[in-house]
Amino acid sequence: MVGIRFKPCGKLYDFETAGVELKPGDFVVVESELGLSIGKVVCKSRPAGPGAEYKKVMRLASEEDIRESRANAELEKEAFAFCRERVMARGLQMKLIRTEATLDRKRVIFYFIAEKRIDFRELVKDLAQKFRTRIEMRQVGVRDEAKMTGGLGLCGRQLCCTSFLVDFAPISIKMAKKQELVLNTGKLSGICGRLMCCLSYEYGCKGQQAVEEPEEALTGDNPEETPATPEVRVHHARPDAAVAGARKTRRFERGLRRERHTEAGRRTEKDQKQEPLTPEPETAGAQVPGQDAGSGEPGNGNPPAHRRRRKKRWKKRGHNGGHDGTQQGPETSGNEKA
Repeated sequence: MVGIRFKPCGKLYDFETAGVELKPGDFVVVESELGLSIGKVVCKSRPAGPGAEYKKVMRLASEEDIRESRANAELEKEAFAFCRERVMARGLQMKLIRTEATLDRKRVIFYFIAEKRIDFRELVKDLAQKFRTRIEMRQVGVRDEAKMTGGLGLCGRQLCCTSFLVDFAPISIKMAKKQELVLNTGKLSGICGRLMCCLSYEYGCKGQQAVEEPEEALTGDNPEETPATPEVRVHHARPDAAVAGARKTRRFERGLRRERHTEAGRRTEKDQKQEPLTPEPETAGAQVPGQDAGSGEPGNGNPPAHRRRRKKRWKKRGHNGGHDGTQQGPETSGNEKA
């Protein structure tokens, strides 16, 4: 069994060699689903799986087969031009991309793209009347169009789908976000108008954990005396985790500031409760109701501390302090007035 490919970067199909000696690079004639076709051997011969049935290789491609293939290329160009002219004449909203003809010219295939469903029955009648063979119309997508026509990408190189890419993998904008790329449609889209296939090349490696294990280096006769080298783990933090960590840090700092302000307010309140009342300065000429005019007390009705202490000393000595304008001698009791 060998692997045969019919188009550049096309799918690989398995065929039985049927006893024919084949090697990579040989051109063979096989019968595919479309008819007789010329394919190129890509993989070496290998044993077939048990119970599996594969189509067989008919023969090696001869010079006559190569000439017929080149003649078919001229037929494909003519069919492409005629089909495009009939599409414009009938006003069909479709774009013709490519035309293929089988080796025996029993079938001609037309590939096209269209936004809506197309009624091309009259077009098929015109083509069948012109070429007298079986006509097949196949609608493809914009990615298949880029693969068939080819071109250069934004990187300046040939398109991946025309150089080595066989299948189209699903691409999403999430791949660009995880790789921290600029979310610009013009820079992330290919010539087909879809997201570029190369966005998926590094998507599997981004955000994964990389573990590096150092080599064990033992020196000396006793390996137990050598300290073990710690294991180094490198973690690639994702942008979402970094943003979440920054938010948690800011929230924690705001909580600390709130606690500090609350504690400072509690301390100030406590200090105000514990502080003694400071007497106001003495006001000249002010008289409080119920107080003698000659005492010179402040307006709040409470005499200063030094006057209170002096009054206590005078009472102990038997004098009333002379606040009422009288003087009491040592013979008189402190409770009697002169």
